Amino acid sequence: MKPPVIFENEDFIAVNKPAGLLTIPDRYNYEQPSLSKMLKAIAGKIFIVHRLDRDTSGVILFAKNESSHKYFSQLFEKRVVEKTYLGIVKGSFTEKEGIINEPIAEHPHHKGVMIIDKKGKASVTEYKVIEDYGIYSLIRFRIQTGRTHQIRIHAKFAGHPIICDATYGDGKSILLSSFKKKYKLSKDSEQEHPLINRTALHSFQLKLPGMQGEIHLIEAPVPKDMKALLQQLKKNRS
Repeated sequence: MKPPVIFENEDFIAVNKPAGLLTIPDRYNYEQPSLSKMLKAIAGKIFIVHRLDRDTSGVILFAKNESSHKYFSQLFEKRVVEKTYLGIVKGSFTEKEGIINEPIAEHPHHKGVMIIDKKGKASVTEYKVIEDYGIYSLIRFRIQTGRTHQIRIHAKFAGHPIICDATYGDGKSILLSSFKKKYKLSKDSEQEHPLINRTALHSFQLKLPGMQGEIHLIEAPVPKDMKALLQQLKKNRS
């Protein structure tokens, strides 16, 4: 599988990561497919700058040499990079835009699970409602910090978890029959297939300065599963 390259120059390569693919190999199962291994097989030596969760799709950047790795890593650490995500959440936000400023820490007993904790690291997420469908909403998230699972835990804190999120939501797949009136199963189908069955979060845009001072605005189109759900929600809006 060749990962879809969005942009590439002598310093970095930006890829549209498919949902369900690890950014880097799992430490306990190195043989699992990962985006970094695929890129190395195609482009040779690459360097990890940042990561996306396994189920999160969208723009991710890899450096191509040691000097660019240091440069872009510092941009992310110093919060120079503007990171924009699109997510589909449960319900409707009362305030159509706002800021969630709640510190995040790892759960004391569950490794890899994050919680809101006043002793945690400062974490700031801006949100704006793009479309409100009642039962679900399309939200634009911009993160000022880059904590593990930041958008997912902040969405849960706000009372509107990302749909299909098994860790911070109910993890249930979204079926068309759950909101379409008079839904009928196709004659050729024995059972209904979900519109989406993974955490509905997409890294939509990265904006950052290049090594020669130029500004890069890199976008990844909304993936098919999220687009299919949004189209059906629009058609069946009550």
